[in-house]
Amino acid sequence: MGDSTTMAASATAEPQPRRVLWYDVAFWGMTATQFLGAFNDNLFKQILLLLFVKIPSPDGGPDRDLQWLGMLAFALPFVLFSGYAGHLSDRYPKRRVIVLSKVAEIVVMAIGCLLFLWYSRTGLTGTLICLLTVTLFAMGAQSAFFGPGKYGILPELFHQRDLPNANGVILMTTFLAVILGTAIGGELKENFADRLWVSGMVSVAIAVVGTGTAFLIRSPAAAQPGLQLERGSLWIPQDIWELFKRQRGLYYAVLVSSVFWMVASLVMTAINGFAKYDLELPDSKASRLLSTISLGIAVGSIVGGLASKDRFNTRVMKTGLWGMVGGLLATAVLGSWLGFWGGVAMMVILGGFTGAFAVPLQVYIQSCPPEALKGRMIATQNLLNWVGILLAAGVYFALERLLKWFEWPYAMMFAAAGGMMLLVGALYHPHDVVLVDKPEIEEREAEQLEGG
Repeated sequence: MGDSTTMAASATAEPQPRRVLWYDVAFWGMTATQFLGAFNDNLFKQILLLLFVKIPSPDGGPDRDLQWLGMLAFALPFVLFSGYAGHLSDRYPKRRVIVLSKVAEIVVMAIGCLLFLWYSRTGLTGTLICLLTVTLFAMGAQSAFFGPGKYGILPELFHQRDLPNANGVILMTTFLAVILGTAIGGELKENFADRLWVSGMVSVAIAVVGTGTAFLIRSPAAAQPGLQLERGSLWIPQDIWELFKRQRGLYYAVLVSSVFWMVASLVMTAINGFAKYDLELPDSKASRLLSTISLGIAVGSIVGGLASKDRFNTRVMKTGLWGMVGGLLATAVLGSWLGFWGGVAMMVILGGFTGAFAVPLQVYIQSCPPEALKGRMIATQNLLNWVGILLAAGVYFALERLLKWFEWPYAMMFAAAGGMMLLVGALYHPHDVVLVDKPEIEEREAEQLEGG
């Protein structure tokens, strides 16, 4: 915890002006920066996952699916670095952390471009698989430092009542970026198979533009300048444990978020296996199928944000949750009977319910902590989310072996994911919470005192 001087500096910092959301250049700068970052991540990651999904066995046996290795490499840095990233996000202005994270993205994409040039000359060797995996780790590390600033800065820039709409737009554009990045990644993998360095050059250019848009974001003062780095800062800070004790609803929401992202990661990876093994689709169509779930999430995010209005709306969240359960189980039952277009329709529906679930939950986690803890709270959420995603790599590995052992279709992975979300629906029963700015709370309390 910071000392009294730190707390006093935080308390007396000049407050940032809160502007009308739709006319705020900082909002659109943050939206563009997030969009370009998510696009780049998913373009690069999808190319690697398609390289890893069907690797010929050296002994002539069945092809190997090493997507779990890519998932593991991308998720691990979030577990290792999210705590420290949250510490930096509260100690320094969040805009500074965002900009430096984007500069790191340029470096990582440049390394990826060089490795794709190597691939065009030698093919996918064991050494290159290792180096590409390390690059995925570096990309995950860059994103781990970007995350706490990205979500933690929103309550510092905008009114509490604008957070559902702000999160809805950012989640919508994020998943639009996932759609485009995933789809274009598949097209590039298929059409430039021997010249993947072309996609590397595209990724470097996008990282440069995304760094430029980050400068449009206003720079609020640091939440806790001079915050001391402690052992707990590298995992979950003591301040956050104490906050969880005071606000059990926040604690349960973060746990549910972690389970949700474990399921989401499992589903997104399973779609590639479902497309390649059950539907026998080429890389471009496999990527289009994967991207359509993000189209549904984009629409569901906007609808979820608008329907939530000025509250943590549990009716919207529960509708999304039970819709996800139904969509996952239906996909598992229908399986390859869906075909490509049936799969597209099912992924859009499933994505729509996912967005409706995710927005209210994210807004609640984002709005509840006090200003001085928001960066570390978002970092803690990121850390636990990525613990979930890390576990998803292990679950995928085990399920993939199990399905091949029993000769079951890949679609059965959707049944496992649906079962996990069914358990969440049975155990998680939050209440609605109205979202208001702190000055509004103080004004209401003053009116009550005067009335008394």
